[in-house]
Amino acid sequence: MIKYNTASMVGKIRDAVNNTIVSELNKHGVNGISPSHGDILVCLYEKNGLSVKELVKKIHRTQPTVTVLIDKLQKLGYVERIKSWEDSRVTLINLTEKGIQLEPIFHEISKKLNTMIYGGFTDSEKEQVEHLLEKILNRF
Repeated sequence: MIKYNTASMVGKIRDAVNNTIVSELNKHGVNGISPSHGDILVCLYEKNGLSVKELVKKIHRTQPTVTVLIDKLQKLGYVERIKSWEDSRVTLINLTEKGIQLEPIFHEISKKLNTMIYGGFTDSEKEQVEHLLEKILNRF
């Protein structure tokens, strides 16, 4: 029987994931970072030195929101702003040493979340979940 409560379930899952992330960060002595900051840090772990415009595209947030998130990360000492050598109008966001040191913690938390989300699923079920969620997301 279809319950038509997918939006509610997705919201509850999101809340549970965010609470787990914050709890795990706190266990590692990392305070002041929210899951939305993690989106930026993960992008910078993949490629350091991204512009705000690139980050906006990658994390699907507005420029003012990304700017506020970067401001907080900079205040906490995890990132720094550096003018581009190629175009002085462009400011690049770079990880600091403190930001780089967080990467193993992020990987550990990600691994724990994946175990919680996918634990006990077959590879086929994992693919199916991702496929169906992607299909829903694309409708928006």
